[in-house]
Amino acid sequence: MKKTYLLAIIMVIVATALVLTAGGEVAPYANFDKAAETGESVKLVGSLVKDKPMVFEPLKDPNKFSFFLEDQEGNEREVILLKGKPQDFEMSESIVLTGRMEGEKFIAKDIQLKCPSKYKDEESMIKGLVE
Repeated sequence: MKKTYLLAIIMVIVATALVLTAGGEVAPYANFDKAAETGESVKLVGSLVKDKPMVFEPLKDPNKFSFFLEDQEGNEREVILLKGKPQDFEMSESIVLTGRMEGEKFIAKDIQLKCPSKYKDEESMIKGLVE
């Protein structure tokens, strides 16, 4: 058997293993109720409840940030993020969390923020000039 064939077979096996391994880490999207039912890790989309407290005490625990989130169904729950407070957190339009429900709180391991586009003002100005 030629070395190139052997190398190609090994590459296919490695690629298949990587795809199967990565596929197991994908969490389904849910709301707070569904997350409580499953008890497993899920992705949750919502928006920050700005009139409720946000607590981040970096001197006490730099890897704990708590805030309130409203999911897409309108349910509000406290979220404990096991990371520091993200930069420009208050400016986010929507928040995607990965984690699980523990009692009435959502414990998040990862966060992604969707912030307003810095081009939004320029876009509206250009539309105003065109019209």
